Amino acid sequence: MPNLNKVLLMGNLTRDPEIRYANETAICKLGLAVNRKWRTKDGADQEDVCYVDITVFGRTAEACGQYLSKGRPVFVEGRLNFNQWQDKETGANRSKLDVVAESVQFLGGRDDSQQGGQQGGQQGGRNQGGQQRGRQQGSSQQQGGWEQSRDTSSDGIDFDDIPF
Repeated sequence: MPNLNKVLLMGNLTRDPEIRYANETAICKLGLAVNRKWRTKDGADQEDVCYVDITVFGRTAEACGQYLSKGRPVFVEGRLNFNQWQDKETGANRSKLDVVAESVQFLGGRDDSQQGGQQGGQQGGRNQGGQQRGRQQGSSQQQGGWEQSRDTSSDGIDFDDIPF
């Protein structure tokens, strides 16, 4: 029988990212709050919040630590990870279920980029267009610490005219 371990979450960070290094690999810990809203049969609005711990590795972890902050919206794609250990003080068995992120997209608009996020998102070291950072088409412009690449030669569209 085939197996699948895939998680897709969108929510807001509950705290600033915590980044550390182990064997020259960046490890970033994130706290994510995912809201669920519904209406009961009698018409009352209800809301539930699920708090999830996220672990990010490598270059994506470095970008999360550098550009994200508490309250920022993100989209995380990853897998569930179950950890078990014995508490050193009490000797009791402990366990925790968390998510290991395979990609993290920074959400938010142009105004949010000044507060620590990339417009469009960060996914495994690539921007939304799939081009490696540093490769450029046409002219480039610095915004919020990231290079935006523009190609206005082929279709005559000026990206400054787009309202979002």
